[in-house]
Amino acid sequence: MERYIQQGMADWQIPGLAVAVIKDSKVVIAKGFGTKEAGKNDPVDENTLFMIASNTKEFTATAIALLDEQKKISLDDRVVKYLPDFSLYDPEATKLLTIRDLLSHRLGTKNYQGDFLFWDTDFTRTDVLKRMRYFVPHYPFRQDFGYSNSGYVVASEIIPKVAGESWEVYIQQSILNPLHLTRTFMTSSAMQKQDNIARPYTTCCTADDQLSSLPFDNLNNLGPATGMISSIRDMATWLTTQLDSGKVNGKPVLPWSVLEKTREPNTIISTERMKLFPLGFQYYCLGFGKFDYANYAVFSHAGACGGYRSNTTIVPEAKLAIVVLTNQDNHNFHEALRFQVLDSYLNVPYTNRNQYYLKGARSRNKISQNEIKALAVRVEKNTKPTLPLMAYIGVYQNDLYGKLTITPATDKAGNQPLLMRLEHHPDLTAQLDYMDNDTFRLTFSNTRFGIFPVKFRVAANGVQSLELKGTDFVDNDSFIFKKLPN
Repeated sequence: MERYIQQGMADWQIPGLAVAVIKDSKVVIAKGFGTKEAGKNDPVDENTLFMIASNTKEFTATAIALLDEQKKISLDDRVVKYLPDFSLYDPEATKLLTIRDLLSHRLGTKNYQGDFLFWDTDFTRTDVLKRMRYFVPHYPFRQDFGYSNSGYVVASEIIPKVAGESWEVYIQQSILNPLHLTRTFMTSSAMQKQDNIARPYTTCCTADDQLSSLPFDNLNNLGPATGMISSIRDMATWLTTQLDSGKVNGKPVLPWSVLEKTREPNTIISTERMKLFPLGFQYYCLGFGKFDYANYAVFSHAGACGGYRSNTTIVPEAKLAIVVLTNQDNHNFHEALRFQVLDSYLNVPYTNRNQYYLKGARSRNKISQNEIKALAVRVEKNTKPTLPLMAYIGVYQNDLYGKLTITPATDKAGNQPLLMRLEHHPDLTAQLDYMDNDTFRLTFSNTRFGIFPVKFRVAANGVQSLELKGTDFVDNDSFIFKKLPN
């Protein structure tokens, strides 16, 4: 396995990785590989911190299931019972919405809908709740799976209503402290305050597949969905507890009935059976997905944020659990490694899962790189804009997001592009270089937000609006910003 990991890290340019395997309630391995920082000799160890991103949902769902067990709530209670001012776009869905709906991604929204509004922004959790009423549903309520980080934030706001403590404090006291998870922290802002941290990297959104460093994401407003940080040692303890029916060293810490609630399927993700993997149905439970793998029921979740990817996997029948944490966000090696370990323990004939994922990724990356190069070619033609550059300068408004401002700028080469600043992304800017047909190349200062064409809508009386798009890693949707009068 160590040779496999070292090869996979080289293939995908992953600076640091940590893995844990638990079998029969014993930790077979909990070990770090590579370095915390690219180019430096500072190795990852079992206590190195990584952002675990959406694996946070396991903790949030377990905490709320614990409140259900304590009879302080019911998972099938209507949300408006506790948050009377909360609403979705559809008034009827608002009336019917339950806590279980929030935790099982069946609100009717698309995957990640609205995340651009909150990812690395100064919006608060209160703002998240208020803005969800403007998310136009893509599916009928409760019909289809639509992954919603915002839904977990709403669910977390019920905790202080019934427990008298914030989401952070309740999980700290009811889960982290009893399990002695001393290297697990509740919010992303804690990352830079700690020692022994893995720094974030990506190979995304470049023309040459170059590894580049990223700033730490600020995800406190989405904390209950994706904000926690942890080490491989603590995550191994967490999954050992899951395997041992909520016990630590034989002592009950979490009631088994609570863990059962988090493993009950609620939403169908897929009923397809894959040809190259012995993988069948897929459901979403509460904070965990459930799928069939080689005739075993597997509970799992993945996590991704700027510079990090991770996954957790539990196979109760085989008394097996796996955790993978990495500090590079543009790879599928965490999935390949997870499936490779599953294959080994579940007697699946050997297939190199890394090669399968690598082949597909290299093809997709090549397409993305060619698209970025094509944008550069259009910029280099130095086409004259249809309007003077001053016509594009100004303030633009999106009713859901707020304002962005476009001003003149000068780059390192002495060219004069435009500069975009976004009202609620205080640490994010973007450079706009003219290409043609009222379209600019937009390059975000945070590499992970991407490089995209931005089309301005122009009428006889001047610039009317622009359509802003970031990487699908953050949000699948684009946003229309209307130009305000000078």
